[in-house]
Amino acid sequence: MTSVKEFRVDREPTDDALGRGRFVFTDDYSVFDWGPMPDTIPEKGRSLCTMGADNFERLGAAGVPTHYRGVVDPAEAAVDDPPVADLDAVEGPPREMAIDLTVVAELPHGDDGYDYDAFHAATGSHYLVPLEIVFRNEVPVGSSLRSRKEPEDVGLDRHRWPDEAVSLPEPIVEFSTKFEEQDRYLDADEAAEIAGRADLDALRETALAVNDAITDRAAETGFVHEDGKIECLWVDGEIRVADVAGTFDENRFAYDGQELSKEVLRQFYKAYDPDWVAAVKDAKAVAQAEGVADWKSSCDESPDPLPADVRRTAGEMYAAGTNAYTGTDWFDAPAIEDAVDAVRDL
Repeated sequence: MTSVKEFRVDREPTDDALGRGRFVFTDDYSVFDWGPMPDTIPEKGRSLCTMGADNFERLGAAGVPTHYRGVVDPAEAAVDDPPVADLDAVEGPPREMAIDLTVVAELPHGDDGYDYDAFHAATGSHYLVPLEIVFRNEVPVGSSLRSRKEPEDVGLDRHRWPDEAVSLPEPIVEFSTKFEEQDRYLDADEAAEIAGRADLDALRETALAVNDAITDRAAETGFVHEDGKIECLWVDGEIRVADVAGTFDENRFAYDGQELSKEVLRQFYKAYDPDWVAAVKDAKAVAQAEGVADWKSSCDESPDPLPADVRRTAGEMYAAGTNAYTGTDWFDAPAIEDAVDAVRDL
């Protein structure tokens, strides 16, 4: 199980063949790598599943290989081994997404750190690449890039980061760890070593193709696509997009100058529950200094639940955003302009 998705296996994968499974998108949310927070966001799961399926079908039409097989009609979700359909064939916003399933090897951690050699030794003809591939078109407020690089490093003719989002002259691609307790960005040599048999240039090209598809759709529907990430499978030499792509959790979008993504909740928590945010930062720093993987058990604070009105506004952001991006009124939600105004007032 991921922090916000449940995972169901319909057919186990083997070393030689992919299996089949399903993501079940819950209404849980996670910020600062905490895992499920103490409450939920209304309609978030169906919003992410619907928007993710819409993007996977766009990628398929563009010739980008993925692990996506379709979605489960909500009317069929209760049956064993439910049928799978394209998004335009279901009666309402789905919660379950059908996928090809790979083996996810264990990543051991010992005195010398993470053992990627052992990880790759346990894989067969296919595996989930233990990287997140990040693509950036803009550098919004809250982007980690601001703390790691100067504007000149990414082609900007300025010496300081501005107080608002800034567009990059060309998209950039970065690589970070996927299975480590604390994500960290990697240089090209380390990323190539961690990727194993998956070619780093092929991963980069796939990320840029995904970025192009999402950026084009965003522009068609009034959004600005700021940045995002993908995960990938390696299957007999082919790179395929995995997990889910182009949602308000995996990507950052803006509409009429207002951020629309999970970043809204991150920024809200910084002001709403600063003691918890500071405790998370401190616990991660201690774990990194001590060379241990588990930071959460040493965190002496827990997050407060969101106020009811913030939960409602966040739910309307996900639902109205999905309606606008897909061009279909899946949800009984405010117009995107009204949802944006509500987020702006948080």
